[in-house]
Amino acid sequence: MNYLAHAYLSFGHPEILAGNMISDFVKGKKKFDYPVPIQKGIALHRFIDTFTDGHEATREAKEIFRPAYRLYSGALVDVIYDHFLAMDETEFTETSLFRFSQQTYGLLENYFRWMPEPFASHFGYMKEQNWLFHYRTRWGTGKSLGGVVKRAAYLSESDTAFHLFEQRYQLLKDCYRHFWTTAKPVVFSRFSELENELKSVI
Repeated sequence: MNYLAHAYLSFGHPEILAGNMISDFVKGKKKFDYPVPIQKGIALHRFIDTFTDGHEATREAKEIFRPAYRLYSGALVDVIYDHFLAMDETEFTETSLFRFSQQTYGLLENYFRWMPEPFASHFGYMKEQNWLFHYRTRWGTGKSLGGVVKRAAYLSESDTAFHLFEQRYQLLKDCYRHFWTTAKPVVFSRFSELENELKSVI
């Protein structure tokens, strides 16, 4: 899952949110350079990624993109899951998604000094362009797919990814629904464990 899902699955805990959002830029044991509550967010992010990659619905969705994008198919599906989460009427209305996005940026600003430089640079654009909200639109999703390609070492275009997204929209939506039904409760259970660990050391 991408930024929106990681933010949402931090369940409003500020330090876990900070760690969850920066985790892709914190490699290996570097997580121990951070305060323990942020470490828990990094651990939650890694748990989410492992669960997502191993889910049968994700594997099915990745096959749509694999012929053209190979190893990057998973990163493209992460973006597309965020689109369907943003559109999921059981989780967000347009108004509540906008409010959630603003609350998330406000919480993250309190942890700016802990942001690795690459994420700190992203964060300025994320907030200015309201990435979390614009996953709701196909235009915003297309921009995010382009961002995956821009950061990739061996890819040159995202038009094919966007075409596949539109062409296989219903199938991808079904994959998201199958995935999300199990993902949210499983991640909440892991979040609760991490939160309890924090309480025991505070």
